Amino acid sequence: MSPAEVVRRLVPADLATLSALELAASSAPWSPDQLQAALDDSDTRVFGIEREACLIGHAVVVRLPFDAELQAILVAREARGQGAAGRLLAAVIEQAQGWRSERLLLEVRAGNAAALALYRGAGFGEDGRRRGYYPAGAAGQREDALLMSLPLA
Repeated sequence: MSPAEVVRRLVPADLATLSALELAASSAPWSPDQLQAALDDSDTRVFGIEREACLIGHAVVVRLPFDAELQAILVAREARGQGAAGRLLAAVIEQAQGWRSERLLLEVRAGNAAALALYRGAGFGEDGRRRGYYPAGAAGQREDALLMSLPLA
């Protein structure tokens, strides 16, 4: 991580910047209300990664009774492939460990090769598949979701 890059917990004052990143970089952006709810929820952490004081990515993790769930991870298109997602994932794992969660759960599009490489490289294993879970994309057909987890305990 360069000295001009920082990962930090985002707060409600970051909503406008967070919403702008979602709209610019996500094919299915969270609404401002959804982002506000995540920022306000005591069982949710929203981490952002900033480069030269500009938000280039974020991750959302939720505390569950025994586990934690990575609900979203997003990096701006121009910043992809530079390690930002890995640094966000490390912050999420550290938070889940701090909560004493037994596992960190996530679901990912079966065709998202970059995300799968990131998660597998971090030690996540595949637990199952939800067939046709994601809406049809450019190819015109629904896509499976892979269910993955990382043991923490």
